[in-house]
This record gives sequence, C-alpha cells and structure tokens, in this order.
Amino acid sequence: MTFYKFKDKAEENLKIGKIICLARTYKKHAKEMNTVVTKKPLLFLKPASSIIFDGGTIKIPPISKSVHHEVELGIIIGKRGRNIPKNKAMEHVLAYALCLDITARDIQTEAKKNGWPWGIAKGFDTFAPISHAVLKEEVKNPQNLDIWLSVNKNIKQNSNTKNMVLSIEEIIKFISNVMTLEPGDLIMTGTPEGVSEIKKGDIIKAGLGEICNLKINVK
Repeated sequence: MTFYKFKDKAEENLKIGKIICLARTYKKHAKEMNTVVTKKPLLFLKPASSIIFDGGTIKIPPISKSVHHEVELGIIIGKRGRNIPKNKAMEHVLAYALCLDITARDIQTEAKKNGWPWGIAKGFDTFAPISHAVLKEEVKNPQNLDIWLSVNKNIKQNSNTKNMVLSIEEIIKFISNVMTLEPGDLIMTGTPEGVSEIKKGDIIKAGLGEICNLKINVK
C-alpha cells in the first residue's frame, strides 16, 4: 500500500488508487511526437507500484534502451463519482501534485508500430515519481501554473498548464463517464513539449508553479 504525502499532513492516510493518464493534451508535444491532438481524450493506466517520491530513484529497466521524462500536473480525487458533470467536477478534486510519467520510449514505439498495447512502457517500478500533495484550496488557479523540468541543470520542458487543450472539468467529466473515480485516484493530465531521454547518473529536477518541486535521481 502506498500513501500520498501531504505538505500539511492533513490527509496523510489517503491511499494512492488508480493512476489514470492522458496523452496528447498539449499541442506542441503532440507535434514533436509526430501525432495530433485527438477529438476525444486518450487514456492509459499506470500501476500504483510505479510510484516513488521526492528524492527517490528511477531505475532504468534492462529491457529498455531509451527512457524519456514527461512532466505533468496531477489531480488527486477526494470524492467518489460517476458520470460527473462539468459544473460539479471541482467538488471531486482534493489536491494537486507534480508528476513525472516516465516512459520506455523504445518499447512504446515498437508496440505502436505493431498495434500492441503499450502499457508495459509506462508501468515499470519507479516510473511515476510524484511530489507531495497540495490541497486545492491552496492553489489559486491550477490551469495557470508554470511547469518545467531540467536534466542535469539543463531545462528540457518549460510550459504552463494554461496550454492544456482540455480543462480539469472536461477531463474529470470524460474519465468519470468511463470509470468511477474514487478517493485517492490520481489523474496525470499529460505533458508539454520537450520530452527527452534520461540515462543512468542523471539528476532530474521539476517544478509546478510555486507549489511543488521534485528532485529525482536516475540509476
């Protein structure tokens, strides 16, 4: 069992549930991946066993030769819901976090070429680093936060959550029409442009506005 870490420890017993991820939610990232933003959101899942926290270490799996970083805004669900309308969506949000969706890009690329599922590329242990959680009341506007990531002090990703093509309300509405959202579920909302390869020995730092930071090692 893995539990969230809250800055003020107000919800320190909240267990991490489903990790629901979105793809292609920033136009420039879709372009750099030679794809397009789809009319309907693209979803995939990561296991809770892939979670590590600030100061942790990403372990490069032996079967992959190309692992990439993706920095994202995370939404932590606090209230159970199904078929949630947009005007009620924010009632189900408990907190936010800074997340990294680590991807074995070579495995994903091979799977895409062959029409196979590519969950394995996202699901390795240590492939979901997250920061401490910040209660939503402490975040003035989650859709206007600078989001960035550096590797060995070199800025690789630098954008703002206002560049997402979907609002938080739209995301919650869509997902809850597919599956029930439950307290502790984490939604990773997609990454901006600038994804690149990471290697053993790298040091990753990332930030989300003034609310969250991460420092992660690569081994």
